[in-house]
Amino acid sequence: MYTEQLKQDIINYSKKIGIDKIGFASADVFTELKERLKRQQELGYQSGFEKGTVEERTEPSRLMPEAQSIISIALAYPSRIENAPRSTKDSRRGIFCRASWGQDYHQVLRSRLDKLARYIQEHVPDFIGKVMVDTGELSDRAVAERAGIGFSGKNTLIITPEFGSYVYLGELITNIPFEPDAPIEDSCGDCTLCLNACPTGALVQAGQLNAQKCLAFLTQTKDFLPEEFRTKVGTRVYGCDTCQAVCPRNKQIDFHLHPEFEPEGEVAKPQLKPMLTMSNRAFKEKFGHLSGFWRGKKPLQRNAIIGLAHYKDETAVPDLVDIMSKDPRPVIRGTAAWALGKIGTSEAYEAIETLIDQEKDEQVRFEMENALKVIRSS
Repeated sequence: MYTEQLKQDIINYSKKIGIDKIGFASADVFTELKERLKRQQELGYQSGFEKGTVEERTEPSRLMPEAQSIISIALAYPSRIENAPRSTKDSRRGIFCRASWGQDYHQVLRSRLDKLARYIQEHVPDFIGKVMVDTGELSDRAVAERAGIGFSGKNTLIITPEFGSYVYLGELITNIPFEPDAPIEDSCGDCTLCLNACPTGALVQAGQLNAQKCLAFLTQTKDFLPEEFRTKVGTRVYGCDTCQAVCPRNKQIDFHLHPEFEPEGEVAKPQLKPMLTMSNRAFKEKFGHLSGFWRGKKPLQRNAIIGLAHYKDETAVPDLVDIMSKDPRPVIRGTAAWALGKIGTSEAYEAIETLIDQEKDEQVRFEMENALKVIRSS
């Protein structure tokens, strides 16, 4: 019943519904990954966003007892914005990482996988499947590596021969014992460009990431960003592409295969000042369709403030003062105070000095006091 022909039929159908790569893997325990995850926990390198226990993340049968094999898929996304808007002195802009351009990829990949599951159901009446895209327990990258989609690079990303690392990944656990595909051999060689280029040294060694130092993770946090990372964030509104951008395997890679992933310049590279005063509704209307909106307005707005400090944008001082005095969120008030200290105008100094005695939050006061010191010293 489960012949090679069924597998080939699934591969052919996947191409019809816009899946760029597909591979088949066993549902055996991911033994090596399990040990690596335990080590990550011991070192405190996890982000905290991970779902499930180490066992659930490495043993497919815990998620679906009937698991026999896993189908892995990949969809390519663009690496360049056509006619991208430029940041100017009067219109400073930030940037979303490439993986957050266009429509939320979770929705797009889940739709493709649901279609694939329905197709298999039509051909195999007793088919059982479970779809996962990023937010599930299984590691999309470990599954993709085992299924021959690509190899795991030193930057911890899956690198495909065709699309580099600019791919979204998802999987379908099945109760069908498909013949597994062969993994692709690692071909990073002696290259260490990604390790050398990481802004915070989060890539502690080849294939090992300290998520607590990774800007892609830090831009998604909702609390005060530790001082040591603020200048590293620069103009990033969400995510970080450095380890992908420097990778030789991504040179000249730019695929525009799916309309859903096409970036809108004004969204992917937004003006920063308007982000400070946008209502919740306006914010959601502009950014709500992005995968980078999953944590809501607060982290993106905090990062926009940091971006304006990076530019030392004096035209943003009135807006930052207004936020520092009126915003109900301590993280936003405190980050605005820090930014005013970095911009360092007399107007910024006078505003902080005027408002500091009214501030009741201890962390915000700390930020205001430090900002005054920075301005005085300069």
